[in-house]
Amino acid sequence: MKRLKIKKVNKLNILIIGLLTLFSFQVNAQIDTLQLKKEARSLLREGNELYNKQKFDDASIAYRKALGKDSKYDKAAYNYGNSLYQNKNYKEAVSQYELTTKTSKDKIAKAEAYHNIGNAMMEQKQFQPAVDAYKNSLRNNPNDDETRYNLAVAQKELKKQQQKQKNDKNKDKDKDKKDQNKDKKDDKKDQKDKNDENKKDDQNKDKKDGDDKDKKDQNKDQKDNKDKNQQNNENKKDQKPQKPQLGKMTPEQMKQLLESLNNEEKKTQKKMNVKKSKGRKVKQEKDW
Repeated sequence: MKRLKIKKVNKLNILIIGLLTLFSFQVNAQIDTLQLKKEARSLLREGNELYNKQKFDDASIAYRKALGKDSKYDKAAYNYGNSLYQNKNYKEAVSQYELTTKTSKDKIAKAEAYHNIGNAMMEQKQFQPAVDAYKNSLRNNPNDDETRYNLAVAQKELKKQQQKQKNDKNKDKDKDKKDQNKDKKDDKKDQKDKNDENKKDDQNKDKKDGDDKDKKDQNKDQKDNKDKNQQNNENKKDQKPQKPQLGKMTPEQMKQLLESLNNEEKKTQKKMNVKKSKGRKVKQEKDW
C-alpha cells in the first residue's frame, strides 16, 4: 500500500492571502463609510431645504437621519440644533450644539455653536451658562461683535438676577427672623397664660381652703355659742333676776337726761307749791 504524500503549504502564500483578505475588508469598509457619508450629505441637503421652508419638525427628522448615517457629522448636528431651537426645544438644542463643539475642527463653526448655546441659555434665563458660552465663542472668534454684544447683555442680566436672589435671600432671612420672634412671643404669651391659669387655680384653691376653714370656724363658733347660751340659760335659772341695765350713754346724753329730769322735778315741785298755797287757811292776827 502506497503511503499518501501531503503537500506542504507555502507560508508565504498564506501571508499573502491574509493580507489580500484584510485589504479587501478595509476597502469594503471604506466604501461603506463613503456611501454612508454620501447618504448623510444628501439628508443634510434635504433638511436644509425643509428648514428654509420653516418646516422645522421635518427638517429635524432629516438631520437626525443624517446623524444616524454619520454620528460625527458636525454640520448635521449644528443644523439639527438650529431646528430644535426654532421649535423652542432649547435644552435638546444645546446638546446638539455641544456635539458640534466636540466634533468640528473649524474654529468658526465652534464659535457659532457656542454663540447659539449662549442664546439657548438666555431663553431659559440661565445667565451664568450663557455668559460662559459667549466667552467660549469669543475665544474661537474674537472678532464677532454680535457675540460680544450678547455677552454684555448676559452679564447685565446675570447681575440683576444675582441682586434679586440676594434681595430674596435677605427677605427670606427677615421673614425667618420675624417668624422666630413671633414664635418666641407666642411661646412667651402661652407661658404667661399658663402661669396666670396656674396662679388663678392656686388662688381658687386658697380661697376654697380659706372658705372651708372660715366655714369650719364659723360652725365651731356657732356650736360654741350654742353651748355657751345653753349654759347661760341654765345659770339664769339658778340666779335671781337682775335689774335691767340702761344702755350705754354718752356723757352729753347723760347730761341732757339729768337736766331734763331736774326740769321735770322743778315743774312738779312748783305745781305742788301752788296747790299747797291755795289750800292753806290764812291765820289772821287780831289787831290789838
